Amino acid sequence: MFEVSFDLAALLIGAAFAAGFVDSIAGGGGLITLPVLLLAGASPLQALSTNKVQGVFGAATAALSYAASGHVNLRRQIGAASLAFLAGLVGALLVSVLPTEGLRLGLPVVLIAIAAFFAFKKGLDDTDRVERIKPAAFTAFVVPLIGFYDGLIGPGAGAFYMIGFVTLAGYGVLRATAHTKLLNFASNLGGLIAFAAIGAPWWKLGLAMGLAQVAGARIGSKLAMRVGAKVIKPLLVTTSTLLALRLIWQML
Repeated sequence: MFEVSFDLAALLIGAAFAAGFVDSIAGGGGLITLPVLLLAGASPLQALSTNKVQGVFGAATAALSYAASGHVNLRRQIGAASLAFLAGLVGALLVSVLPTEGLRLGLPVVLIAIAAFFAFKKGLDDTDRVERIKPAAFTAFVVPLIGFYDGLIGPGAGAFYMIGFVTLAGYGVLRATAHTKLLNFASNLGGLIAFAAIGAPWWKLGLAMGLAQVAGARIGSKLAMRVGAKVIKPLLVTTSTLLALRLIWQML
């Protein structure tokens, strides 16, 4: 039925549930699913593209959950999401063309910096602050940049959207988390379409993992909305640090 044996499929579906839970709160779900896909025998391209298949389910579920609770107006994000989609599509199409090694080498440093920011920055809570950049400028420059990165490389994109909303748009931690999800979904979807064009994903397994992502994302988003920054900040610090360590380990 699946592209792998049943026991491996069960492991991957369980990993997708955990990834959906973590990703809906702090991003970084790929930290869980990508290594497991590689261990299951997927090539790097298959792992990346199958991860996009299941990831769009979790991001969409989280976006709808936050919207239903009034934490984000998805209609107002349509323009930004369209740019994220196009940027993710272009980034994925250029994976085999652009040299990404330099970006990969610098990524652990950036992720550790994000973890340190949320760990040690005083006063970070669910309260909005003064914006440092106008919404139009944020949409025009920050969103496409992160969306392009999401399609080109991927890991940490959710954390990058999050820190952009907090540091530049002045959003509180919970509001930033809520506004991240539709953009993450859009850039994921753009990347998925590009990968699907070359037949890279494991579709059956990816869709099964996607259903598990839905369940994990529903539980995670509800927890985040109930507890707010108290759960989002430590989980974001943990996932960013672990992702950085995993990337360093891969390099070594």
